[in-house]
Amino acid sequence: MAKRGDAVHVVRVRKSHVDKQGQHRDYESAYLRRTFREGTRVRNETVANLSTLPAHVIDWVEAGLKGQTLVPADTAATVLRSVPHGHVAAVWAQAKALGLPALLGPAGRMRDVAMALILARAVAPASKLATASWWADTTLGVDLEVAGAGTDEIYAAMDWLVGRQDRIEKRLAGKHLDPAVNPSRIAMFDLSSSWVTGRHCDLAARGYSRDGKKGCEQIEYGLLTDPAGRPVAVRVFPGNTADPAAFTHAVTAVKDTFALENMLMVGDRGMITAARITALKELGGLGWLTALRAPQIAALAADDGPLQMSLFDEQNFAEITHPEYPGERLIVCRNPALADERARKRGELLDATEAELGKIVAAVTAGRLSGAGKIGLRVGKVLGKYKVGKHFHLDITDTSLTVTRNRERIDAEAALDGIYTLRTTASADELGTAAVIDAYKNLSRVERDFRSLKAIDLDLRPIHHRLTDRVKGHVLICMLAAYLTWHLRQAWAPLTYTDENPPHRADPVAPAARSAAAQAKAARKTTTDGDLPTPAPTRPCWPTWPPSPATTCATATTDRSWRPSPSPRPPNDAPSNSSTPPSP
Repeated sequence: MAKRGDAVHVVRVRKSHVDKQGQHRDYESAYLRRTFREGTRVRNETVANLSTLPAHVIDWVEAGLKGQTLVPADTAATVLRSVPHGHVAAVWAQAKALGLPALLGPAGRMRDVAMALILARAVAPASKLATASWWADTTLGVDLEVAGAGTDEIYAAMDWLVGRQDRIEKRLAGKHLDPAVNPSRIAMFDLSSSWVTGRHCDLAARGYSRDGKKGCEQIEYGLLTDPAGRPVAVRVFPGNTADPAAFTHAVTAVKDTFALENMLMVGDRGMITAARITALKELGGLGWLTALRAPQIAALAADDGPLQMSLFDEQNFAEITHPEYPGERLIVCRNPALADERARKRGELLDATEAELGKIVAAVTAGRLSGAGKIGLRVGKVLGKYKVGKHFHLDITDTSLTVTRNRERIDAEAALDGIYTLRTTASADELGTAAVIDAYKNLSRVERDFRSLKAIDLDLRPIHHRLTDRVKGHVLICMLAAYLTWHLRQAWAPLTYTDENPPHRADPVAPAARSAAAQAKAARKTTTDGDLPTPAPTRPCWPTWPPSPATTCATATTDRSWRPSPSPRPPNDAPSNSSTPPSP
């Protein structure tokens, strides 16, 4: 014990030596000592040896001797508020890595609000009023200083963003469509629609609803992407715009706004029609890749035509030529799985139609239904429901109805089951036969973008805005959020069931297959390295990101699910990766 009552302190002594076995050893001792002066000399007195105590206890003793007051952790601080942070930080980090803020425009209040709208659309899509409230409930409002933004600022930011749309899309096109990064020179375009609430939107009109919302006014929007399905540009149209008219706007944007030459525009058979191809020829500088319609395929398969079944004896695709398509390549493909599915579906539709028509025949025979007009109305409803009326012979009188199958037409259609034909101006040096098929099938990536925009991730629909620029601003925000989401999917592929390295297909017509690594990941339900569990596709699966320190953030939680993208559905003209046949 100390002989004097002076103050003491903790001294740490570090020593090292080589033991008898030649091993170098380091150790540290801690002592409680008192220092005092004896005459002209300074002496040290060891009061206690603290070396056997745990390191954190020694730290406590040292802190206490220095005058610090130690209190239990649960009483040292009180959590006043805890807001979600991890998921917002992850998306914000990805946006900065992509250079998205600089892409929008110069730094300023409008850019911060627009950036916050894009991030909120990717994390927790909602109406603009709900989004403004949500900012204050996460660290995003603090990070971008938008927690106090009102609706007037939000609408002003949307107008500011629309004014910069051409510059933003031009930079994206230069980044992803320029020949330096896109040597195939492929740009893909497709059209979709979403319904509109209210009755005063200038763009709202009644048209073909791809959402199945019959009787609702809608808008349409066309999406331009690179070959990988990465969104590059979007155009908004009135709800009654036809596909070919929308495609004309996309071509104008590529050639005039983005100043891209010798691009290959890829679209389905409803998008790139004969009239649009004629216009492309007159415009010059752009090629096309699309598919032929059923009557055109039937003409090629005539008795003296170049499309014969013997072409598929050794493989499922072949190139042919025809004088009606000068300067173009025709690639015919036959998918056996699609042929079987078409035959099955046709048989079920024919049986269902025949059963319904049989009820009408029974009613006519029993005298409960008479008159050619009334009988025809009942028959028309059945044929409109199943849409296979072309496969039946109908004989209607005032007192009779005779129904027989048109075997000749059924057999003619069955002969072409599973066959689709692509037409393109791309030369064999630019795109090989298999590459042409792959390029057309990549339209499924645009359809995946639409599913992400409309339902899975971003909830673009319904449209609540009334002014034209506000509608365009809303769609542009969703497109930029889809661009961000596309890259998030790539970055988080190891955390989901995404096939990171899909195997190369020797037969481009054959259905796509998953790699062994992806199958193992799905079977184990873990990430690629096997360290973390992979969320089931039916549950929200935002990756668990450790929250960064925040002033009032204790945990990272989410109120928005992130579902892994379903397997891309191929375009209607060539559904070789799926069992779903195209429309007859």
